[in-house]
Amino acid sequence: MRTLGLLRGFNFLYFGLLAIFIPFLPVYLDDQGLSPGQIGFIIGTGGFVTLITQPLWGMISDKTKTIRKVLLLLILFSSILGYFLYDSGSYLLLILFAMLLYFFLMPIDPLTESLNFTIAESNGISYGSIRTYGALGYAVISLITGYVMSHFGANSLAWLFSGIGFIGFVIIWMMPDAPVSGKPVTMKTLKHFFSNKETLLFLLLVFICAVPARMNDTFLGVYIRELGGSTTLVGLTWFLAAGSEIVVFALSFWWLRKGKEIIIISFAAAFFFIRYFVSAWLTDPHLLAYLQIMQLLTFPIFYSAAIQYLYRIVPAEWRATGQTILALLFFGVSGILASYIGGAIYGAFGGKVLYLSISSISFVGMVFALILYRIYGKKEIMVKAE
Repeated sequence: MRTLGLLRGFNFLYFGLLAIFIPFLPVYLDDQGLSPGQIGFIIGTGGFVTLITQPLWGMISDKTKTIRKVLLLLILFSSILGYFLYDSGSYLLLILFAMLLYFFLMPIDPLTESLNFTIAESNGISYGSIRTYGALGYAVISLITGYVMSHFGANSLAWLFSGIGFIGFVIIWMMPDAPVSGKPVTMKTLKHFFSNKETLLFLLLVFICAVPARMNDTFLGVYIRELGGSTTLVGLTWFLAAGSEIVVFALSFWWLRKGKEIIIISFAAAFFFIRYFVSAWLTDPHLLAYLQIMQLLTFPIFYSAAIQYLYRIVPAEWRATGQTILALLFFGVSGILASYIGGAIYGAFGGKVLYLSISSISFVGMVFALILYRIYGKKEIMVKAE
């Protein structure tokens, strides 16, 4: 039980760091006078870094059969680099420290999710009962970050980020490592995993749904400020979005059913479409903020179903790597396209056209999910790699 308490605490703190980094980095860059195109360039280039670093650390974790020691290293460097990032104003320094933070911070996500799922499974509890604390941390720290940035200045985020990071380091230090598979790691099992047509189509579905979600994550705060909203309102926006996830993750044991993942994902994709389409027509920043409560019908449902599906088909010894692939698509590859193209669309046509564009992509994701459900949805047993 002590391990569960520590892991829940780490989820709270780590996803709190993501709240400072993902939605507030674009706001911080905007505060430093960068254009949407420059912001898109930094976030997009960070996606390229994530593309390299997440598989790298996932493979290291699988090969060394330890998640805890890898997390200790990553969270320590992230805490230090986060301070320098949010204490910088030079464009070149912002690029440098942002890229380094992408290198160390983003790989923590799939490793943490792997830890969550493994420990939940070994203790006979639901994944959502642990992941709920991540959503709570994202919500609470978002609200605090908006307030801190508004009242103490943008550079105050340096102390907030590094302080939370060092507390997270202490918690991981106190935790035992996760149980690992006794099976040997082989390239053959991973090749078998990728040779499955259903798996490849599923990963394509994740990518299609992830692009509009990442565009929204990157530019929502900037758009709210353009409409006249404050950084405090940006913090409230992400508090409402992440706070709405809590009940969904907490009740995942009730609504998340094995063999129904694809139809659940199609449900989430439909609400992604509705959410972004409505966002395009709102001109009041407060209404746009309140609309983010629809997050409870989108990301937590989509991501929980995707993780469960992945863990049912990936070999046990490649779970950390498999989780990395999922996170890589959602936060890395999709982030590159979302940031570069999203920044270009925003800079040329404005926020309304951007949200109409991402709602269209979400609609495509919904249709693709329904097609996959029609093809594979009635299979009771998914193909597993031997």
